[in-house]
Amino acid sequence: MFFIVIRLFGITNAPLEVGHNWRQSLTSMIARNFYEYGANLFYPVIDLAGEKTGIIGSEFPFFNYLIYLVSEVFGYSHWHGRLINLLITSVGIFYFYKLIKETVGLRVAFFSAFLLSTSVWFGFGRKIMPDTFSVALVIIGIYFGYMYLKEARFKNLLLFFILSTLGILCKIPALSLFSVFGIAFFIKSIPVSRKVTLYLVGALSFSIVCVWYFYWVPYLVTTYGYELYFPRSMSEGFKEVLELWPQLLEKFYFVAFSSFIGFACFLGGVYFMFKDRSLLKWVIVSISVITVVFITFIIKTGLVFPLHSYYVVPYVPVMALVAGYFLSKVKPRYAYIILTLVTIEAIANQQDDMFIKKSEEYKLGLESITEKYVPSGSLIVINGTPSPQHMYFSHCKGWTETSEVIKQDNFLDSVSSLGAEYLIWDKIKGELPKVSADTIYEDADYFILNISK
Repeated sequence: MFFIVIRLFGITNAPLEVGHNWRQSLTSMIARNFYEYGANLFYPVIDLAGEKTGIIGSEFPFFNYLIYLVSEVFGYSHWHGRLINLLITSVGIFYFYKLIKETVGLRVAFFSAFLLSTSVWFGFGRKIMPDTFSVALVIIGIYFGYMYLKEARFKNLLLFFILSTLGILCKIPALSLFSVFGIAFFIKSIPVSRKVTLYLVGALSFSIVCVWYFYWVPYLVTTYGYELYFPRSMSEGFKEVLELWPQLLEKFYFVAFSSFIGFACFLGGVYFMFKDRSLLKWVIVSISVITVVFITFIIKTGLVFPLHSYYVVPYVPVMALVAGYFLSKVKPRYAYIILTLVTIEAIANQQDDMFIKKSEEYKLGLESITEKYVPSGSLIVINGTPSPQHMYFSHCKGWTETSEVIKQDNFLDSVSSLGAEYLIWDKIKGELPKVSADTIYEDADYFILNISK
């Protein structure tokens, strides 16, 4: 409860924090388009596709859809996604605790859940992003899958199917945790009928995920011409990851826990787990299976994984379990001292995400400007870099590029021929180029020019 309350600070902030505003703005953009133009889960729409429809091949937009549902009741606000993510992620951590308690023990469960709460999940669990959200759903699904194997209740099987499927659809790397059920085949104490039933349901879940990612997303990309992610071949990905190995390692030794002390606990847990391997056979096998699958995802994402801190999110529960096992082997007095130090270090390294810099707040006024000076439905060009943040706050559609690209010869002519009518220029991002167009608005932050011909 403490970690829920403390993360409510700044929960109503718009996606203006320096870190990961790109992804948060895109998520919010899709949700807002659901709210304003109709919520078709099969056709998520963004605003920065220029003259195209904006329909994008992306993850299944269930998280965006929940934001839309809340907006239907309370009206649209920038921060709804933060609260939804915080609540679902917190529930996921609770079920992570229950799962570890059932499979390993109470003390390990407490330490593991506590470490997960202070890890990179502390910050990402309140961002308008589907990463911790998706993994939380899968963790809850895994818990009910485990309970089905234990008790054979249909309710548990149904919840396993629904939650796991939605979680993996929202972010496919969450599949790495789902793979843990592969070991059930080798556990003789589980009745064969339950294994078969669980595997059939799991296969159905996996099939749905495959249809979305390997049939529907390629169809959307081919038909509408806009793609969110670019998977690599195994050879390409391996080469890219290898070239960025320092950044790759950093995601594990620092980013995962946002604490060097936390990572030291993880290393200690590795030692104790192998020391006690006769008692933890299936736990170690489970971790190994998840690790192999996760490494595959690392390679498939290529340079994206080493360069983005949130891609490690699905593996952090595994690391928290291992680190929690270490603390369970330490005398309670020292374990709580270590836990306190990890908490202080981790929160100190993530607290900046709760605050918005004054230098970013000017963007909040952009929508009121465009409402007055840009006619509804007009396409714009904005020097907001390839990030969708400026386009999101403008509440318009069109093109967003760097100042350098916009200044290139014939760029504005080319987009004008495609329907662009207005240029919005953020003064912070460079000097306004010489353009034969009328300036219809200027303030301390922006120019707006009519570039239509």
